[in-house]
Amino acid sequence: MEDKHKQAEQMRKDVPSTIARSDDKAVRTYKKTLESAEESYDDPARSHRAAYASLKHTHEKVGDHWQPKDGKGPSDPQAAQGTPRSLRQPRRTAQGVDVNASKGHLDDVARQVGIDDPASMNKDDLVRAIEKANARATAKARKK
Repeated sequence: MEDKHKQAEQMRKDVPSTIARSDDKAVRTYKKTLESAEESYDDPARSHRAAYASLKHTHEKVGDHWQPKDGKGPSDPQAAQGTPRSLRQPRRTAQGVDVNASKGHLDDVARQVGIDDPASMNKDDLVRAIEKANARATAKARKK
């Protein structure tokens, strides 16, 4: 059992803290894509963007970590473009919030991150409120 704990610790080494606090699949997805991207690109920032883009197809950011999405697919218009095109035509991202999710799902996520009365918000405002709540939760977790 101690061996498994050490393996899990090692796997989370050298990944961003929000991913380290996520499930094993999120960590594997990010690391595998990052390793592949580092072989393809000379730019470390580009490699990390590619790894995040891959993660956003299977996970969404909820608070200070990433949770599996109900279905696979891009989380926002930037992720839907694909990496080469997204570099030429950058669009605003939703910082890991799945803008393609239903309003009901976003209401549930909003409640998880402490947003009061999400049902009274329209979808765009709800996405922005979740982004802000996620950023606050991540900043708080990093201070620990």
